[in-house]
Amino acid sequence: MHFLSQVLEDYLADNSQDEPELLRELTRETHLKVVQPRMLTGRFQGRVLSLLSKLVNPRYILEIGTYTGYSALCLAEGLQQDGALHTIDINPELHEMQRTYFDKSGYGKHIHQHVGDALNIIPDLDFTFDLVFIDAEKKQYDNYLEAVLPKTKPGSVILSDNVLWSGKVVEPLDKKDKATKVLLDYNKKLNNHPKLDTVLLPIRDGLTLSRVK
Repeated sequence: MHFLSQVLEDYLADNSQDEPELLRELTRETHLKVVQPRMLTGRFQGRVLSLLSKLVNPRYILEIGTYTGYSALCLAEGLQQDGALHTIDINPELHEMQRTYFDKSGYGKHIHQHVGDALNIIPDLDFTFDLVFIDAEKKQYDNYLEAVLPKTKPGSVILSDNVLWSGKVVEPLDKKDKATKVLLDYNKKLNNHPKLDTVLLPIRDGLTLSRVK
Protein backbone atom coordinates (compact mmCIF):
# COMPACT_ATOMS: atom_id res chain seq x y z
CA MET A 1 0.00 0.00 0.00
CA HIS A 2 1.30 3.44 -0.95
CA PHE A 3 0.29 6.01 1.66
CA LEU A 4 1.38 8.97 -0.47
CA SER A 5 1.60 9.41 -4.22
CA GLN A 6 5.04 9.05 -5.79
CA VAL A 7 4.88 12.73 -6.72
CA LEU A 8 4.44 13.73 -3.07
CA GLU A 9 7.13 11.30 -1.90
CA ASP A 10 9.54 12.81 -4.41
CA TYR A 11 8.60 16.32 -3.27
CA LEU A 12 9.27 15.40 0.37
CA ALA A 13 12.65 13.98 -0.51
CA ASP A 14 13.58 16.92 -2.73
CA ASN A 15 12.80 19.36 0.06
CA SER A 16 14.65 17.47 2.77
CA GLN A 17 18.36 17.25 3.49
CA ASP A 18 20.25 15.02 1.07
CA GLU A 19 21.93 11.84 2.26
CA PRO A 20 25.74 11.62 2.48
CA GLU A 21 27.55 10.07 -0.47
CA LEU A 22 28.60 7.09 1.65
CA LEU A 23 24.95 6.18 2.19
CA ARG A 24 24.27 6.39 -1.54
CA GLU A 25 27.18 4.01 -2.05
CA LEU A 26 25.79 1.63 0.58
CA THR A 27 22.37 1.75 -1.06
CA ARG A 28 23.85 0.79 -4.44
CA GLU A 29 25.83 -2.11 -3.00
CA THR A 30 22.85 -3.37 -1.01
CA HIS A 31 20.71 -3.50 -4.15
CA LEU A 32 23.46 -5.30 -6.04
CA LYS A 33 24.45 -7.88 -3.45
CA VAL A 34 21.81 -8.41 -0.77
CA VAL A 35 18.47 -10.21 -0.80
CA GLN A 36 15.37 -8.05 -0.17
CA PRO A 37 16.96 -4.62 -0.66
CA ARG A 38 13.56 -3.02 0.00
CA MET A 39 14.33 -3.61 3.70
CA LEU A 40 16.92 -0.85 3.47
CA THR A 41 16.10 2.40 5.23
CA GLY A 42 15.47 4.90 2.47
CA ARG A 43 16.88 8.36 2.00
CA PHE A 44 13.92 10.24 3.48
CA GLN A 45 13.45 8.03 6.53
CA GLY A 46 17.20 7.99 7.00
CA ARG A 47 17.24 11.77 7.25
CA VAL A 48 14.38 11.59 9.76
CA LEU A 49 16.39 9.16 11.89
CA SER A 50 19.45 11.38 11.63
CA LEU A 51 17.57 14.50 12.72
CA LEU A 52 15.81 12.73 15.59
CA SER A 53 19.16 11.44 16.81
CA LYS A 54 20.66 14.93 16.60
CA LEU A 55 17.73 16.30 18.63
CA VAL A 56 18.15 13.63 21.31
CA ASN A 57 21.96 13.88 21.18
CA PRO A 58 22.30 10.41 22.74
CA ARG A 59 25.31 9.02 24.51
CA TYR A 60 24.15 5.45 24.01
CA ILE A 61 22.02 4.11 21.15
CA LEU A 62 20.62 0.61 20.75
CA GLU A 63 19.53 -0.64 17.35
CA ILE A 64 17.70 -3.94 16.97
CA GLY A 65 18.05 -5.00 13.33
CA THR A 66 21.15 -3.77 11.51
CA TYR A 67 20.62 -5.16 7.98
CA THR A 68 23.44 -3.56 5.93
CA GLY A 69 24.02 -0.67 8.34
CA TYR A 70 22.23 2.27 6.70
CA SER A 71 20.04 3.17 9.67
CA ALA A 72 22.92 2.73 12.13
CA LEU A 73 24.97 5.27 10.20
CA CYS A 74 22.04 7.69 10.21
CA LEU A 75 21.50 7.32 13.94
CA ALA A 76 25.22 7.67 14.65
CA GLU A 77 25.14 11.21 13.24
CA GLY A 78 23.61 12.42 16.50
CA LEU A 79 25.95 10.62 18.91
CA GLN A 80 27.86 12.50 21.56
CA GLN A 81 31.63 12.52 21.04
CA ASP A 82 32.15 9.85 23.68
CA GLY A 83 29.00 7.95 22.70
CA ALA A 84 28.44 4.44 21.42
CA LEU A 85 25.91 2.71 19.21
CA HIS A 86 25.22 -0.98 19.79
CA THR A 87 23.52 -2.68 16.87
CA ILE A 88 22.22 -6.25 16.80
CA ASP A 89 21.49 -8.46 13.81
CA ILE A 90 20.81 -12.16 13.59
CA ASN A 91 22.49 -12.60 10.19
CA PRO A 92 26.27 -13.10 10.44
CA GLU A 93 26.66 -12.90 6.65
CA LEU A 94 26.10 -9.14 6.72
CA HIS A 95 28.67 -8.45 9.45
CA GLU A 96 31.61 -7.75 7.12
CA MET A 97 29.61 -5.46 4.83
CA GLN A 98 28.31 -3.50 7.81
CA ARG A 99 31.80 -3.09 9.23
CA THR A 100 33.21 -1.94 5.90
CA TYR A 101 30.80 0.99 5.79
CA PHE A 102 31.02 1.73 9.50
CA ASP A 103 34.78 2.05 9.16
CA LYS A 104 34.47 4.24 6.06
CA SER A 105 32.35 6.67 8.05
CA GLY A 106 33.57 8.84 10.87
CA TYR A 107 31.70 6.69 13.38
CA GLY A 108 33.43 3.33 13.05
CA LYS A 109 35.02 3.30 16.50
CA HIS A 110 31.67 4.23 18.07
CA ILE A 111 29.62 1.43 16.46
CA HIS A 112 29.64 -1.99 18.11
CA GLN A 113 28.17 -4.95 16.26
CA HIS A 114 26.45 -7.90 17.91
CA VAL A 115 25.37 -11.03 16.05
CA GLY A 116 22.61 -13.25 17.38
CA ASP A 117 19.17 -13.16 18.94
CA ALA A 118 18.56 -9.68 20.35
CA LEU A 119 16.55 -11.09 23.25
CA ASN A 120 19.64 -12.99 24.39
CA ILE A 121 22.04 -10.10 23.81
CA ILE A 122 20.13 -7.14 25.29
CA PRO A 123 20.20 -8.35 28.93
CA ASP A 124 24.01 -8.42 28.81
CA LEU A 125 24.35 -4.83 27.55
CA ASP A 126 25.19 -2.82 30.64
CA PHE A 127 24.08 0.58 29.39
CA THR A 128 21.21 3.01 29.81
CA PHE A 129 20.12 3.88 26.29
CA ASP A 130 19.00 7.36 25.33
CA LEU A 131 17.73 6.22 21.93
CA VAL A 132 16.45 2.82 20.79
CA PHE A 133 15.49 1.82 17.24
CA ILE A 134 13.45 -1.39 16.86
CA ASP A 135 13.48 -2.78 13.32
CA ALA A 136 13.84 -6.57 13.41
CA GLU A 137 11.50 -9.59 13.66
CA LYS A 138 8.00 -8.13 13.85
CA LYS A 139 6.59 -11.03 15.85
CA GLN A 140 9.05 -10.18 18.62
CA TYR A 141 8.31 -6.44 18.86
CA ASP A 142 6.53 -6.72 22.19
CA ASN A 143 9.37 -8.82 23.61
CA TYR A 144 11.95 -6.30 22.33
CA LEU A 145 10.06 -3.50 24.03
CA GLU A 146 9.93 -5.34 27.35
CA ALA A 147 13.65 -6.10 27.07
CA VAL A 148 14.71 -2.50 26.38
CA LEU A 149 12.44 -0.58 28.74
CA PRO A 150 14.50 -1.48 31.85
CA LYS A 151 17.56 -0.12 30.02
CA THR A 152 16.06 3.32 29.38
CA LYS A 153 15.41 6.36 31.55
CA PRO A 154 12.91 9.24 31.58
CA GLY A 155 13.46 11.16 28.37
CA SER A 156 14.78 8.19 26.42
CA VAL A 157 13.25 7.78 22.97
CA ILE A 158 12.14 4.47 21.45
CA LEU A 159 11.53 4.29 17.70
CA SER A 160 9.59 1.39 16.19
CA ASP A 161 9.69 0.80 12.43
CA ASN A 162 7.23 -0.82 9.99
CA VAL A 163 4.28 -0.39 12.34
CA LEU A 164 1.82 0.14 9.47
CA TRP A 165 2.97 -3.11 7.83
CA SER A 166 2.13 -2.10 4.25
CA GLY A 167 -1.33 -0.98 5.40
CA LYS A 168 -2.31 -4.40 6.71
CA VAL A 169 -3.06 -2.89 10.12
CA VAL A 170 -6.22 -1.28 8.68
CA GLU A 171 -7.32 -4.21 6.53
CA PRO A 172 -9.45 -7.21 7.60
CA LEU A 173 -7.18 -9.46 9.63
CA ASP A 174 -6.28 -12.84 8.24
CA LYS A 175 -6.21 -15.21 11.22
CA LYS A 176 -3.09 -16.85 9.80
CA ASP A 177 -1.25 -13.51 9.65
CA LYS A 178 0.51 -13.54 13.02
CA ALA A 179 2.84 -10.63 12.24
CA THR A 180 -0.03 -8.22 11.59
CA LYS A 181 -1.83 -9.34 14.76
CA VAL A 182 1.33 -8.75 16.79
CA LEU A 183 1.75 -5.27 15.32
CA LEU A 184 -1.89 -4.39 15.99
CA ASP A 185 -1.45 -5.36 19.63
CA TYR A 186 1.94 -3.64 19.79
CA ASN A 187 0.63 -0.35 18.40
CA LYS A 188 -2.20 -0.38 20.91
CA LYS A 189 0.19 -1.20 23.75
CA LEU A 190 2.52 1.68 22.88
CA ASN A 191 -0.36 4.12 22.75
CA ASN A 192 -1.78 3.02 26.10
CA HIS A 193 1.48 2.33 27.93
CA PRO A 194 1.61 4.24 31.24
CA LYS A 195 5.36 4.82 30.93
CA LEU A 196 5.34 6.14 27.36
CA ASP A 197 4.21 9.16 25.38
CA THR A 198 3.62 7.93 21.84
CA VAL A 199 2.82 9.24 18.37
CA LEU A 200 2.64 7.09 15.24
CA LEU A 201 4.06 8.89 12.22
CA PRO A 202 3.08 8.01 8.61
CA ILE A 203 6.70 7.91 7.48
CA ARG A 204 7.44 5.22 4.90
CA ASP A 205 5.92 2.03 6.40
CA GLY A 206 5.07 3.68 9.70
CA LEU A 207 7.48 4.94 12.37
CA THR A 208 6.35 5.21 15.98
CA LEU A 209 8.05 7.72 18.26
CA SER A 210 7.74 6.93 21.96
CA ARG A 211 9.25 8.93 24.85
CA VAL A 212 9.84 7.29 28.22
CA LYS A 213 8.15 9.26 31.02
